[in-house]
Amino acid sequence: MKHSETPGAASARPAEAPAGTASAATPPARNPWPALWALVIGFFMILVDTTIVSVANPAIKAALDPDSNNLDNVVWVTSAYLLAYAVPLLITGRLGDRFGPKNIYLIGLTVFTLASLACGLSPTLGALIAFRAVQGLGAAMMTPQTMAIITRTFPPNQRGAAMGLWGATSGVAMLVGPLAGGLLVDGFGWEWIFFINIPVGIVGFVLAWMLVPKLETHPHRFDLVGVFLSATALFLIVFGLQEGETYDWGVIWGPITVWGLIITGVGVLGLFIWQQFRTKSEPLVPMELFRDRNFSVANIGIATVGFTVTSMSLPLMFFIQLARGLSPTEAALLLVPMAVAAGVLSPLAGRWLDRTDPRVLLVPGLLLVAGSLVLYSVLMNLDTPIWMYLIPSFIMGVGNAGMWGPLATTATRNLSPRQAGAGAGIYNTTRTIGSVLGSAAIAVFMQARIEANIPGAGESGGSFGSGALPPAIAEPFAVAMSQAILLPAAVMLVGVVAVLFLRRPVPSTAAWEAPVEAQ
Repeated sequence: MKHSETPGAASARPAEAPAGTASAATPPARNPWPALWALVIGFFMILVDTTIVSVANPAIKAALDPDSNNLDNVVWVTSAYLLAYAVPLLITGRLGDRFGPKNIYLIGLTVFTLASLACGLSPTLGALIAFRAVQGLGAAMMTPQTMAIITRTFPPNQRGAAMGLWGATSGVAMLVGPLAGGLLVDGFGWEWIFFINIPVGIVGFVLAWMLVPKLETHPHRFDLVGVFLSATALFLIVFGLQEGETYDWGVIWGPITVWGLIITGVGVLGLFIWQQFRTKSEPLVPMELFRDRNFSVANIGIATVGFTVTSMSLPLMFFIQLARGLSPTEAALLLVPMAVAAGVLSPLAGRWLDRTDPRVLLVPGLLLVAGSLVLYSVLMNLDTPIWMYLIPSFIMGVGNAGMWGPLATTATRNLSPRQAGAGAGIYNTTRTIGSVLGSAAIAVFMQARIEANIPGAGESGGSFGSGALPPAIAEPFAVAMSQAILLPAAVMLVGVVAVLFLRRPVPSTAAWEAPVEAQ
């Protein structure tokens, strides 16, 4: 049933029944905002968990991997999570369409919460990495459902405001995550960055159970061949990039080499794309979605954002804590301007997006983020007053308000209810692939810059994870980190070029059908 009256933020109007149809046959359209607020709690927890871990990485390395100078080891705490997060996203979006987004969301939230408990109890770095992968699986079940429910319950001309809240959540998480992480690591130990998820997960489960509607399901066939090919390709590429420096870009075992893994992964990825075009029933990635230019461009944009946001935190946090000697809490306080600016401005940007060309927000937003990273690079030395790091933090927060919500709204504006899960799965897969590649690439680049500025660092007996560095080492280490942070800045400029090709969407609700709650 199409209709022009849509549920608003403040009130919900009942859907009007067509002439000759009993009104009892058409259930009233629900106000979608309470459900969105309930879902935001789980989405918030996923984002907080990522930012908490970035602050705690030096403490985790000191506790579980104190005898190694190789930063790749502790980076796998993030990369394992992101890899397990990225691989299932394509199918978990479809699972939401098939079995209901509410059901899959609640299962994912349960998995994520229990895995958080296991992470906090991990006795070794290997165990922590394994349970972080389980966390990633839970997050993969949850994330597509949040976007799919927004797409299915908000009309296109109101999704900007809804996605603005979705974007503001990332801003608040950027504040709460580092601050909570710093306080918990300093006061109780790194384990508590995971234990804190347990009460949040329980509250989020209860609210989602009560407030999120059970929407109609759509039958789907699952492309198991596509799942296998995409998972294999991603694993080979990411593992090759992540471990390349460890094996000196040579032999891993027997005839297997780093470059062999990467090239094979790229080949399997090409085979996956070919198989998707050839699949006659339901491919894992419906290629017709990419006929919408804005959907395609938004996916390129969010990949660069995922790469940048994930990769920039590692050199920044290692510099602030190891080269400048700040505690995790003090390091987190330097991110407060970024979080506040993003949290306050994201909802305003979302409401503005409903009435303007997305490029008006996206181009300056992405440019501001890239510029803030360049400014960080200039300031990352031992002589800069600490308070000056608040300036690029604020600039980055303003830029964040202009990229998260606008990209998500642009990508999902024209999705039909049947394609909501698939579209959300593709979008979040693209974002997470960008994050995985960012995590892997920055580890390689950081290690290379350290070797270039501190010759023999990889073989020396000291440690980069056990406290502030001595001045003789801190200065070249700071240079290495300032060079490393230019990599995400360069990738963000690619995103700027991409969003220039967006089109202004035509104001229309033709692609939206008022959702009917399953009985």
